[in-house]
Formats: sequence, structure tokens, C-alpha cells
Amino acid sequence: MFLKSVKYLIISLVMSCLCTVTAQQMADTSLVTKLSNPYHKFKKGPKVFIDETHDNFHTKAGRFKPFSELLTQDGYQVKPMLNFDDLSATDILVISNAIHSKNVGNWMQPIYSAFSTEEIKAIKKWVSNGGRLFIIADHMPFSGATNALAESFGFEFCDGFAQLSQPRREPDVFSEENKRLISSPLTDGTFGTALNSVTTFTGSSFQMPSEATGVLKFLKGDTCLQPEIAWQFDDDTKVKDLEDSYQGAIMNFGKGKLAVFGEAAQFTAQVVTNNNGTFRFGFNSEHAPNNIDFLRNLMLWLSAKDAK
Repeated sequence: MFLKSVKYLIISLVMSCLCTVTAQQMADTSLVTKLSNPYHKFKKGPKVFIDETHDNFHTKAGRFKPFSELLTQDGYQVKPMLNFDDLSATDILVISNAIHSKNVGNWMQPIYSAFSTEEIKAIKKWVSNGGRLFIIADHMPFSGATNALAESFGFEFCDGFAQLSQPRREPDVFSEENKRLISSPLTDGTFGTALNSVTTFTGSSFQMPSEATGVLKFLKGDTCLQPEIAWQFDDDTKVKDLEDSYQGAIMNFGKGKLAVFGEAAQFTAQVVTNNNGTFRFGFNSEHAPNNIDFLRNLMLWLSAKDAK
């Protein structure tokens, strides 16, 4: 009975088109971001490279175009990462939904690591020497494909579909009120604007090392569904309780900084159109009034030279 109710929540989410396997997710090109108070002078801010070397689901000119345009408005110099030789010229590296070539169009177990051992060593060394890394790994298969990289920093993903325990299938709101938004430099006004909620749209979960600072926290009763094939759930689907798991965290690592998040749509703006209509999900959604400020706070924390 429990699994059937959990499956109903996931299926309801698919039907409401916040996320779907049959409809095409596209960047919301109708959204034009204008900031009255950019944190950096135009094109004078830190260099932000968006990884495009691992068959990434999100790219600078694709589904992460609104992300890129928002950062550009905030003064960052945003470029695609086409070759990891560019790592030395990078201030902040964003890796969103990397996937191994064997799993492109094949979202079923086994899920292969998107990163080679050599790449993981190079990235870890770069962060330790002062680099700033922003890892985003969505629901299965992206969480599984990113897990080896995350584990090198002490994080461990549940490769599945994470969701809050709630009576209706709506976007997941992590708030001070429901005790899932943890006070941190990203939300208390230390960097940017003080916030009391952040909204996500069906992602993954992870456990974090003790030295990390949790931001988006799951509570007992929240769940991670781990199917053999993405979006296909049955009575045998493994269900993990997410007590003491997270969907967002930050950490200092050596001379550098690391942010790990288990959901990508919250940081961009996308639309899905199908027979039921057109649906917005991301920081263009009416359910996510604080997500733009949250992303700006996060990038400000990553780019700050201090060790807070």
C-alpha cells in the first residue's frame, strides 16, 4: 500500500508535466532576465565554464540557457567547457547532468560513471588548489553517472527519484516552515538575499560528509525510488527513506569550494508542452519565487575569495 501511494505521487507529477519522459523539455526563451543590482560589472566577473564534454543534458545554449543568461546579467563570464584543458582558465566549473555515452537514450541499469578516474583526480586536485566546483546531478540516471565524482569528495547519491512526503504532488518546497531549508550562508543573507524557501522539481538525493554544510534537507518519510529503468515503477521498486539525506549542500575543500545539488531545473527555466497544455518549471515557475535569488546567492558564495 505504501509503495502504491508513492508511485501515485510520482505518476501524478508526470501527468502534471512538471517532469516527463514523453514531452520535450525546452529552455523557456520567453523569459528575459534583467537585474537592477548585478553583483559584478558586466563581463568583468569570474569565469564560469559549463561542462559540455560528458553528453550533458544541460548545456549553455540548450536547457541551461536561462541559467547562462542570468549569470551573464550578474556580470559573470559564461562559456561552455569543450575541453578539460580549459580547467586552468576556469574560476567556477558547473557540471550539470553528465551522463556516460552508454546511457544516452538508455536510462536503465547499469548506469555507468560519466567520469574517468583521471578526470576525477584532475577535478579534485583543481578544487583543492582553489577551484570552485558546482555539481548538479538530477534523478536517475544522472545521479548514478555522477556518483563516482561525488564520492571523491565524500558525497554519495541515491540513484533514483527523490520526493518530499506531501499529500499532493506539487513541486518540492524546502522551507524554514517545514524544516527542510537549513540556515546557511546561502539563505541567511551572508551572501546576497535572505530566503525562507527554495523549490525543486523531482531530483535525486545524497548523503554528505560531516564537514559539509547542508542546505536542502530531507526528513523521515521523504523517499528515493530506485527503479531498474527510469520512470518505470512497480511493486518491486526499491524505496529508500531519506532521513539524514540532502538535495543541496556546500563545502570548503582545500583552498577551493564545492556545491552539490540533486536537482537541475531549479537553476534554470524550462517549459514542457503536451496535450494537457504548456507547463513552466524552474525559476520561471509561480511555485519558485525565490529560486533566482537562491542561484545568485550560491554563485556569490562560490566566487567569494574568503573561506566562509
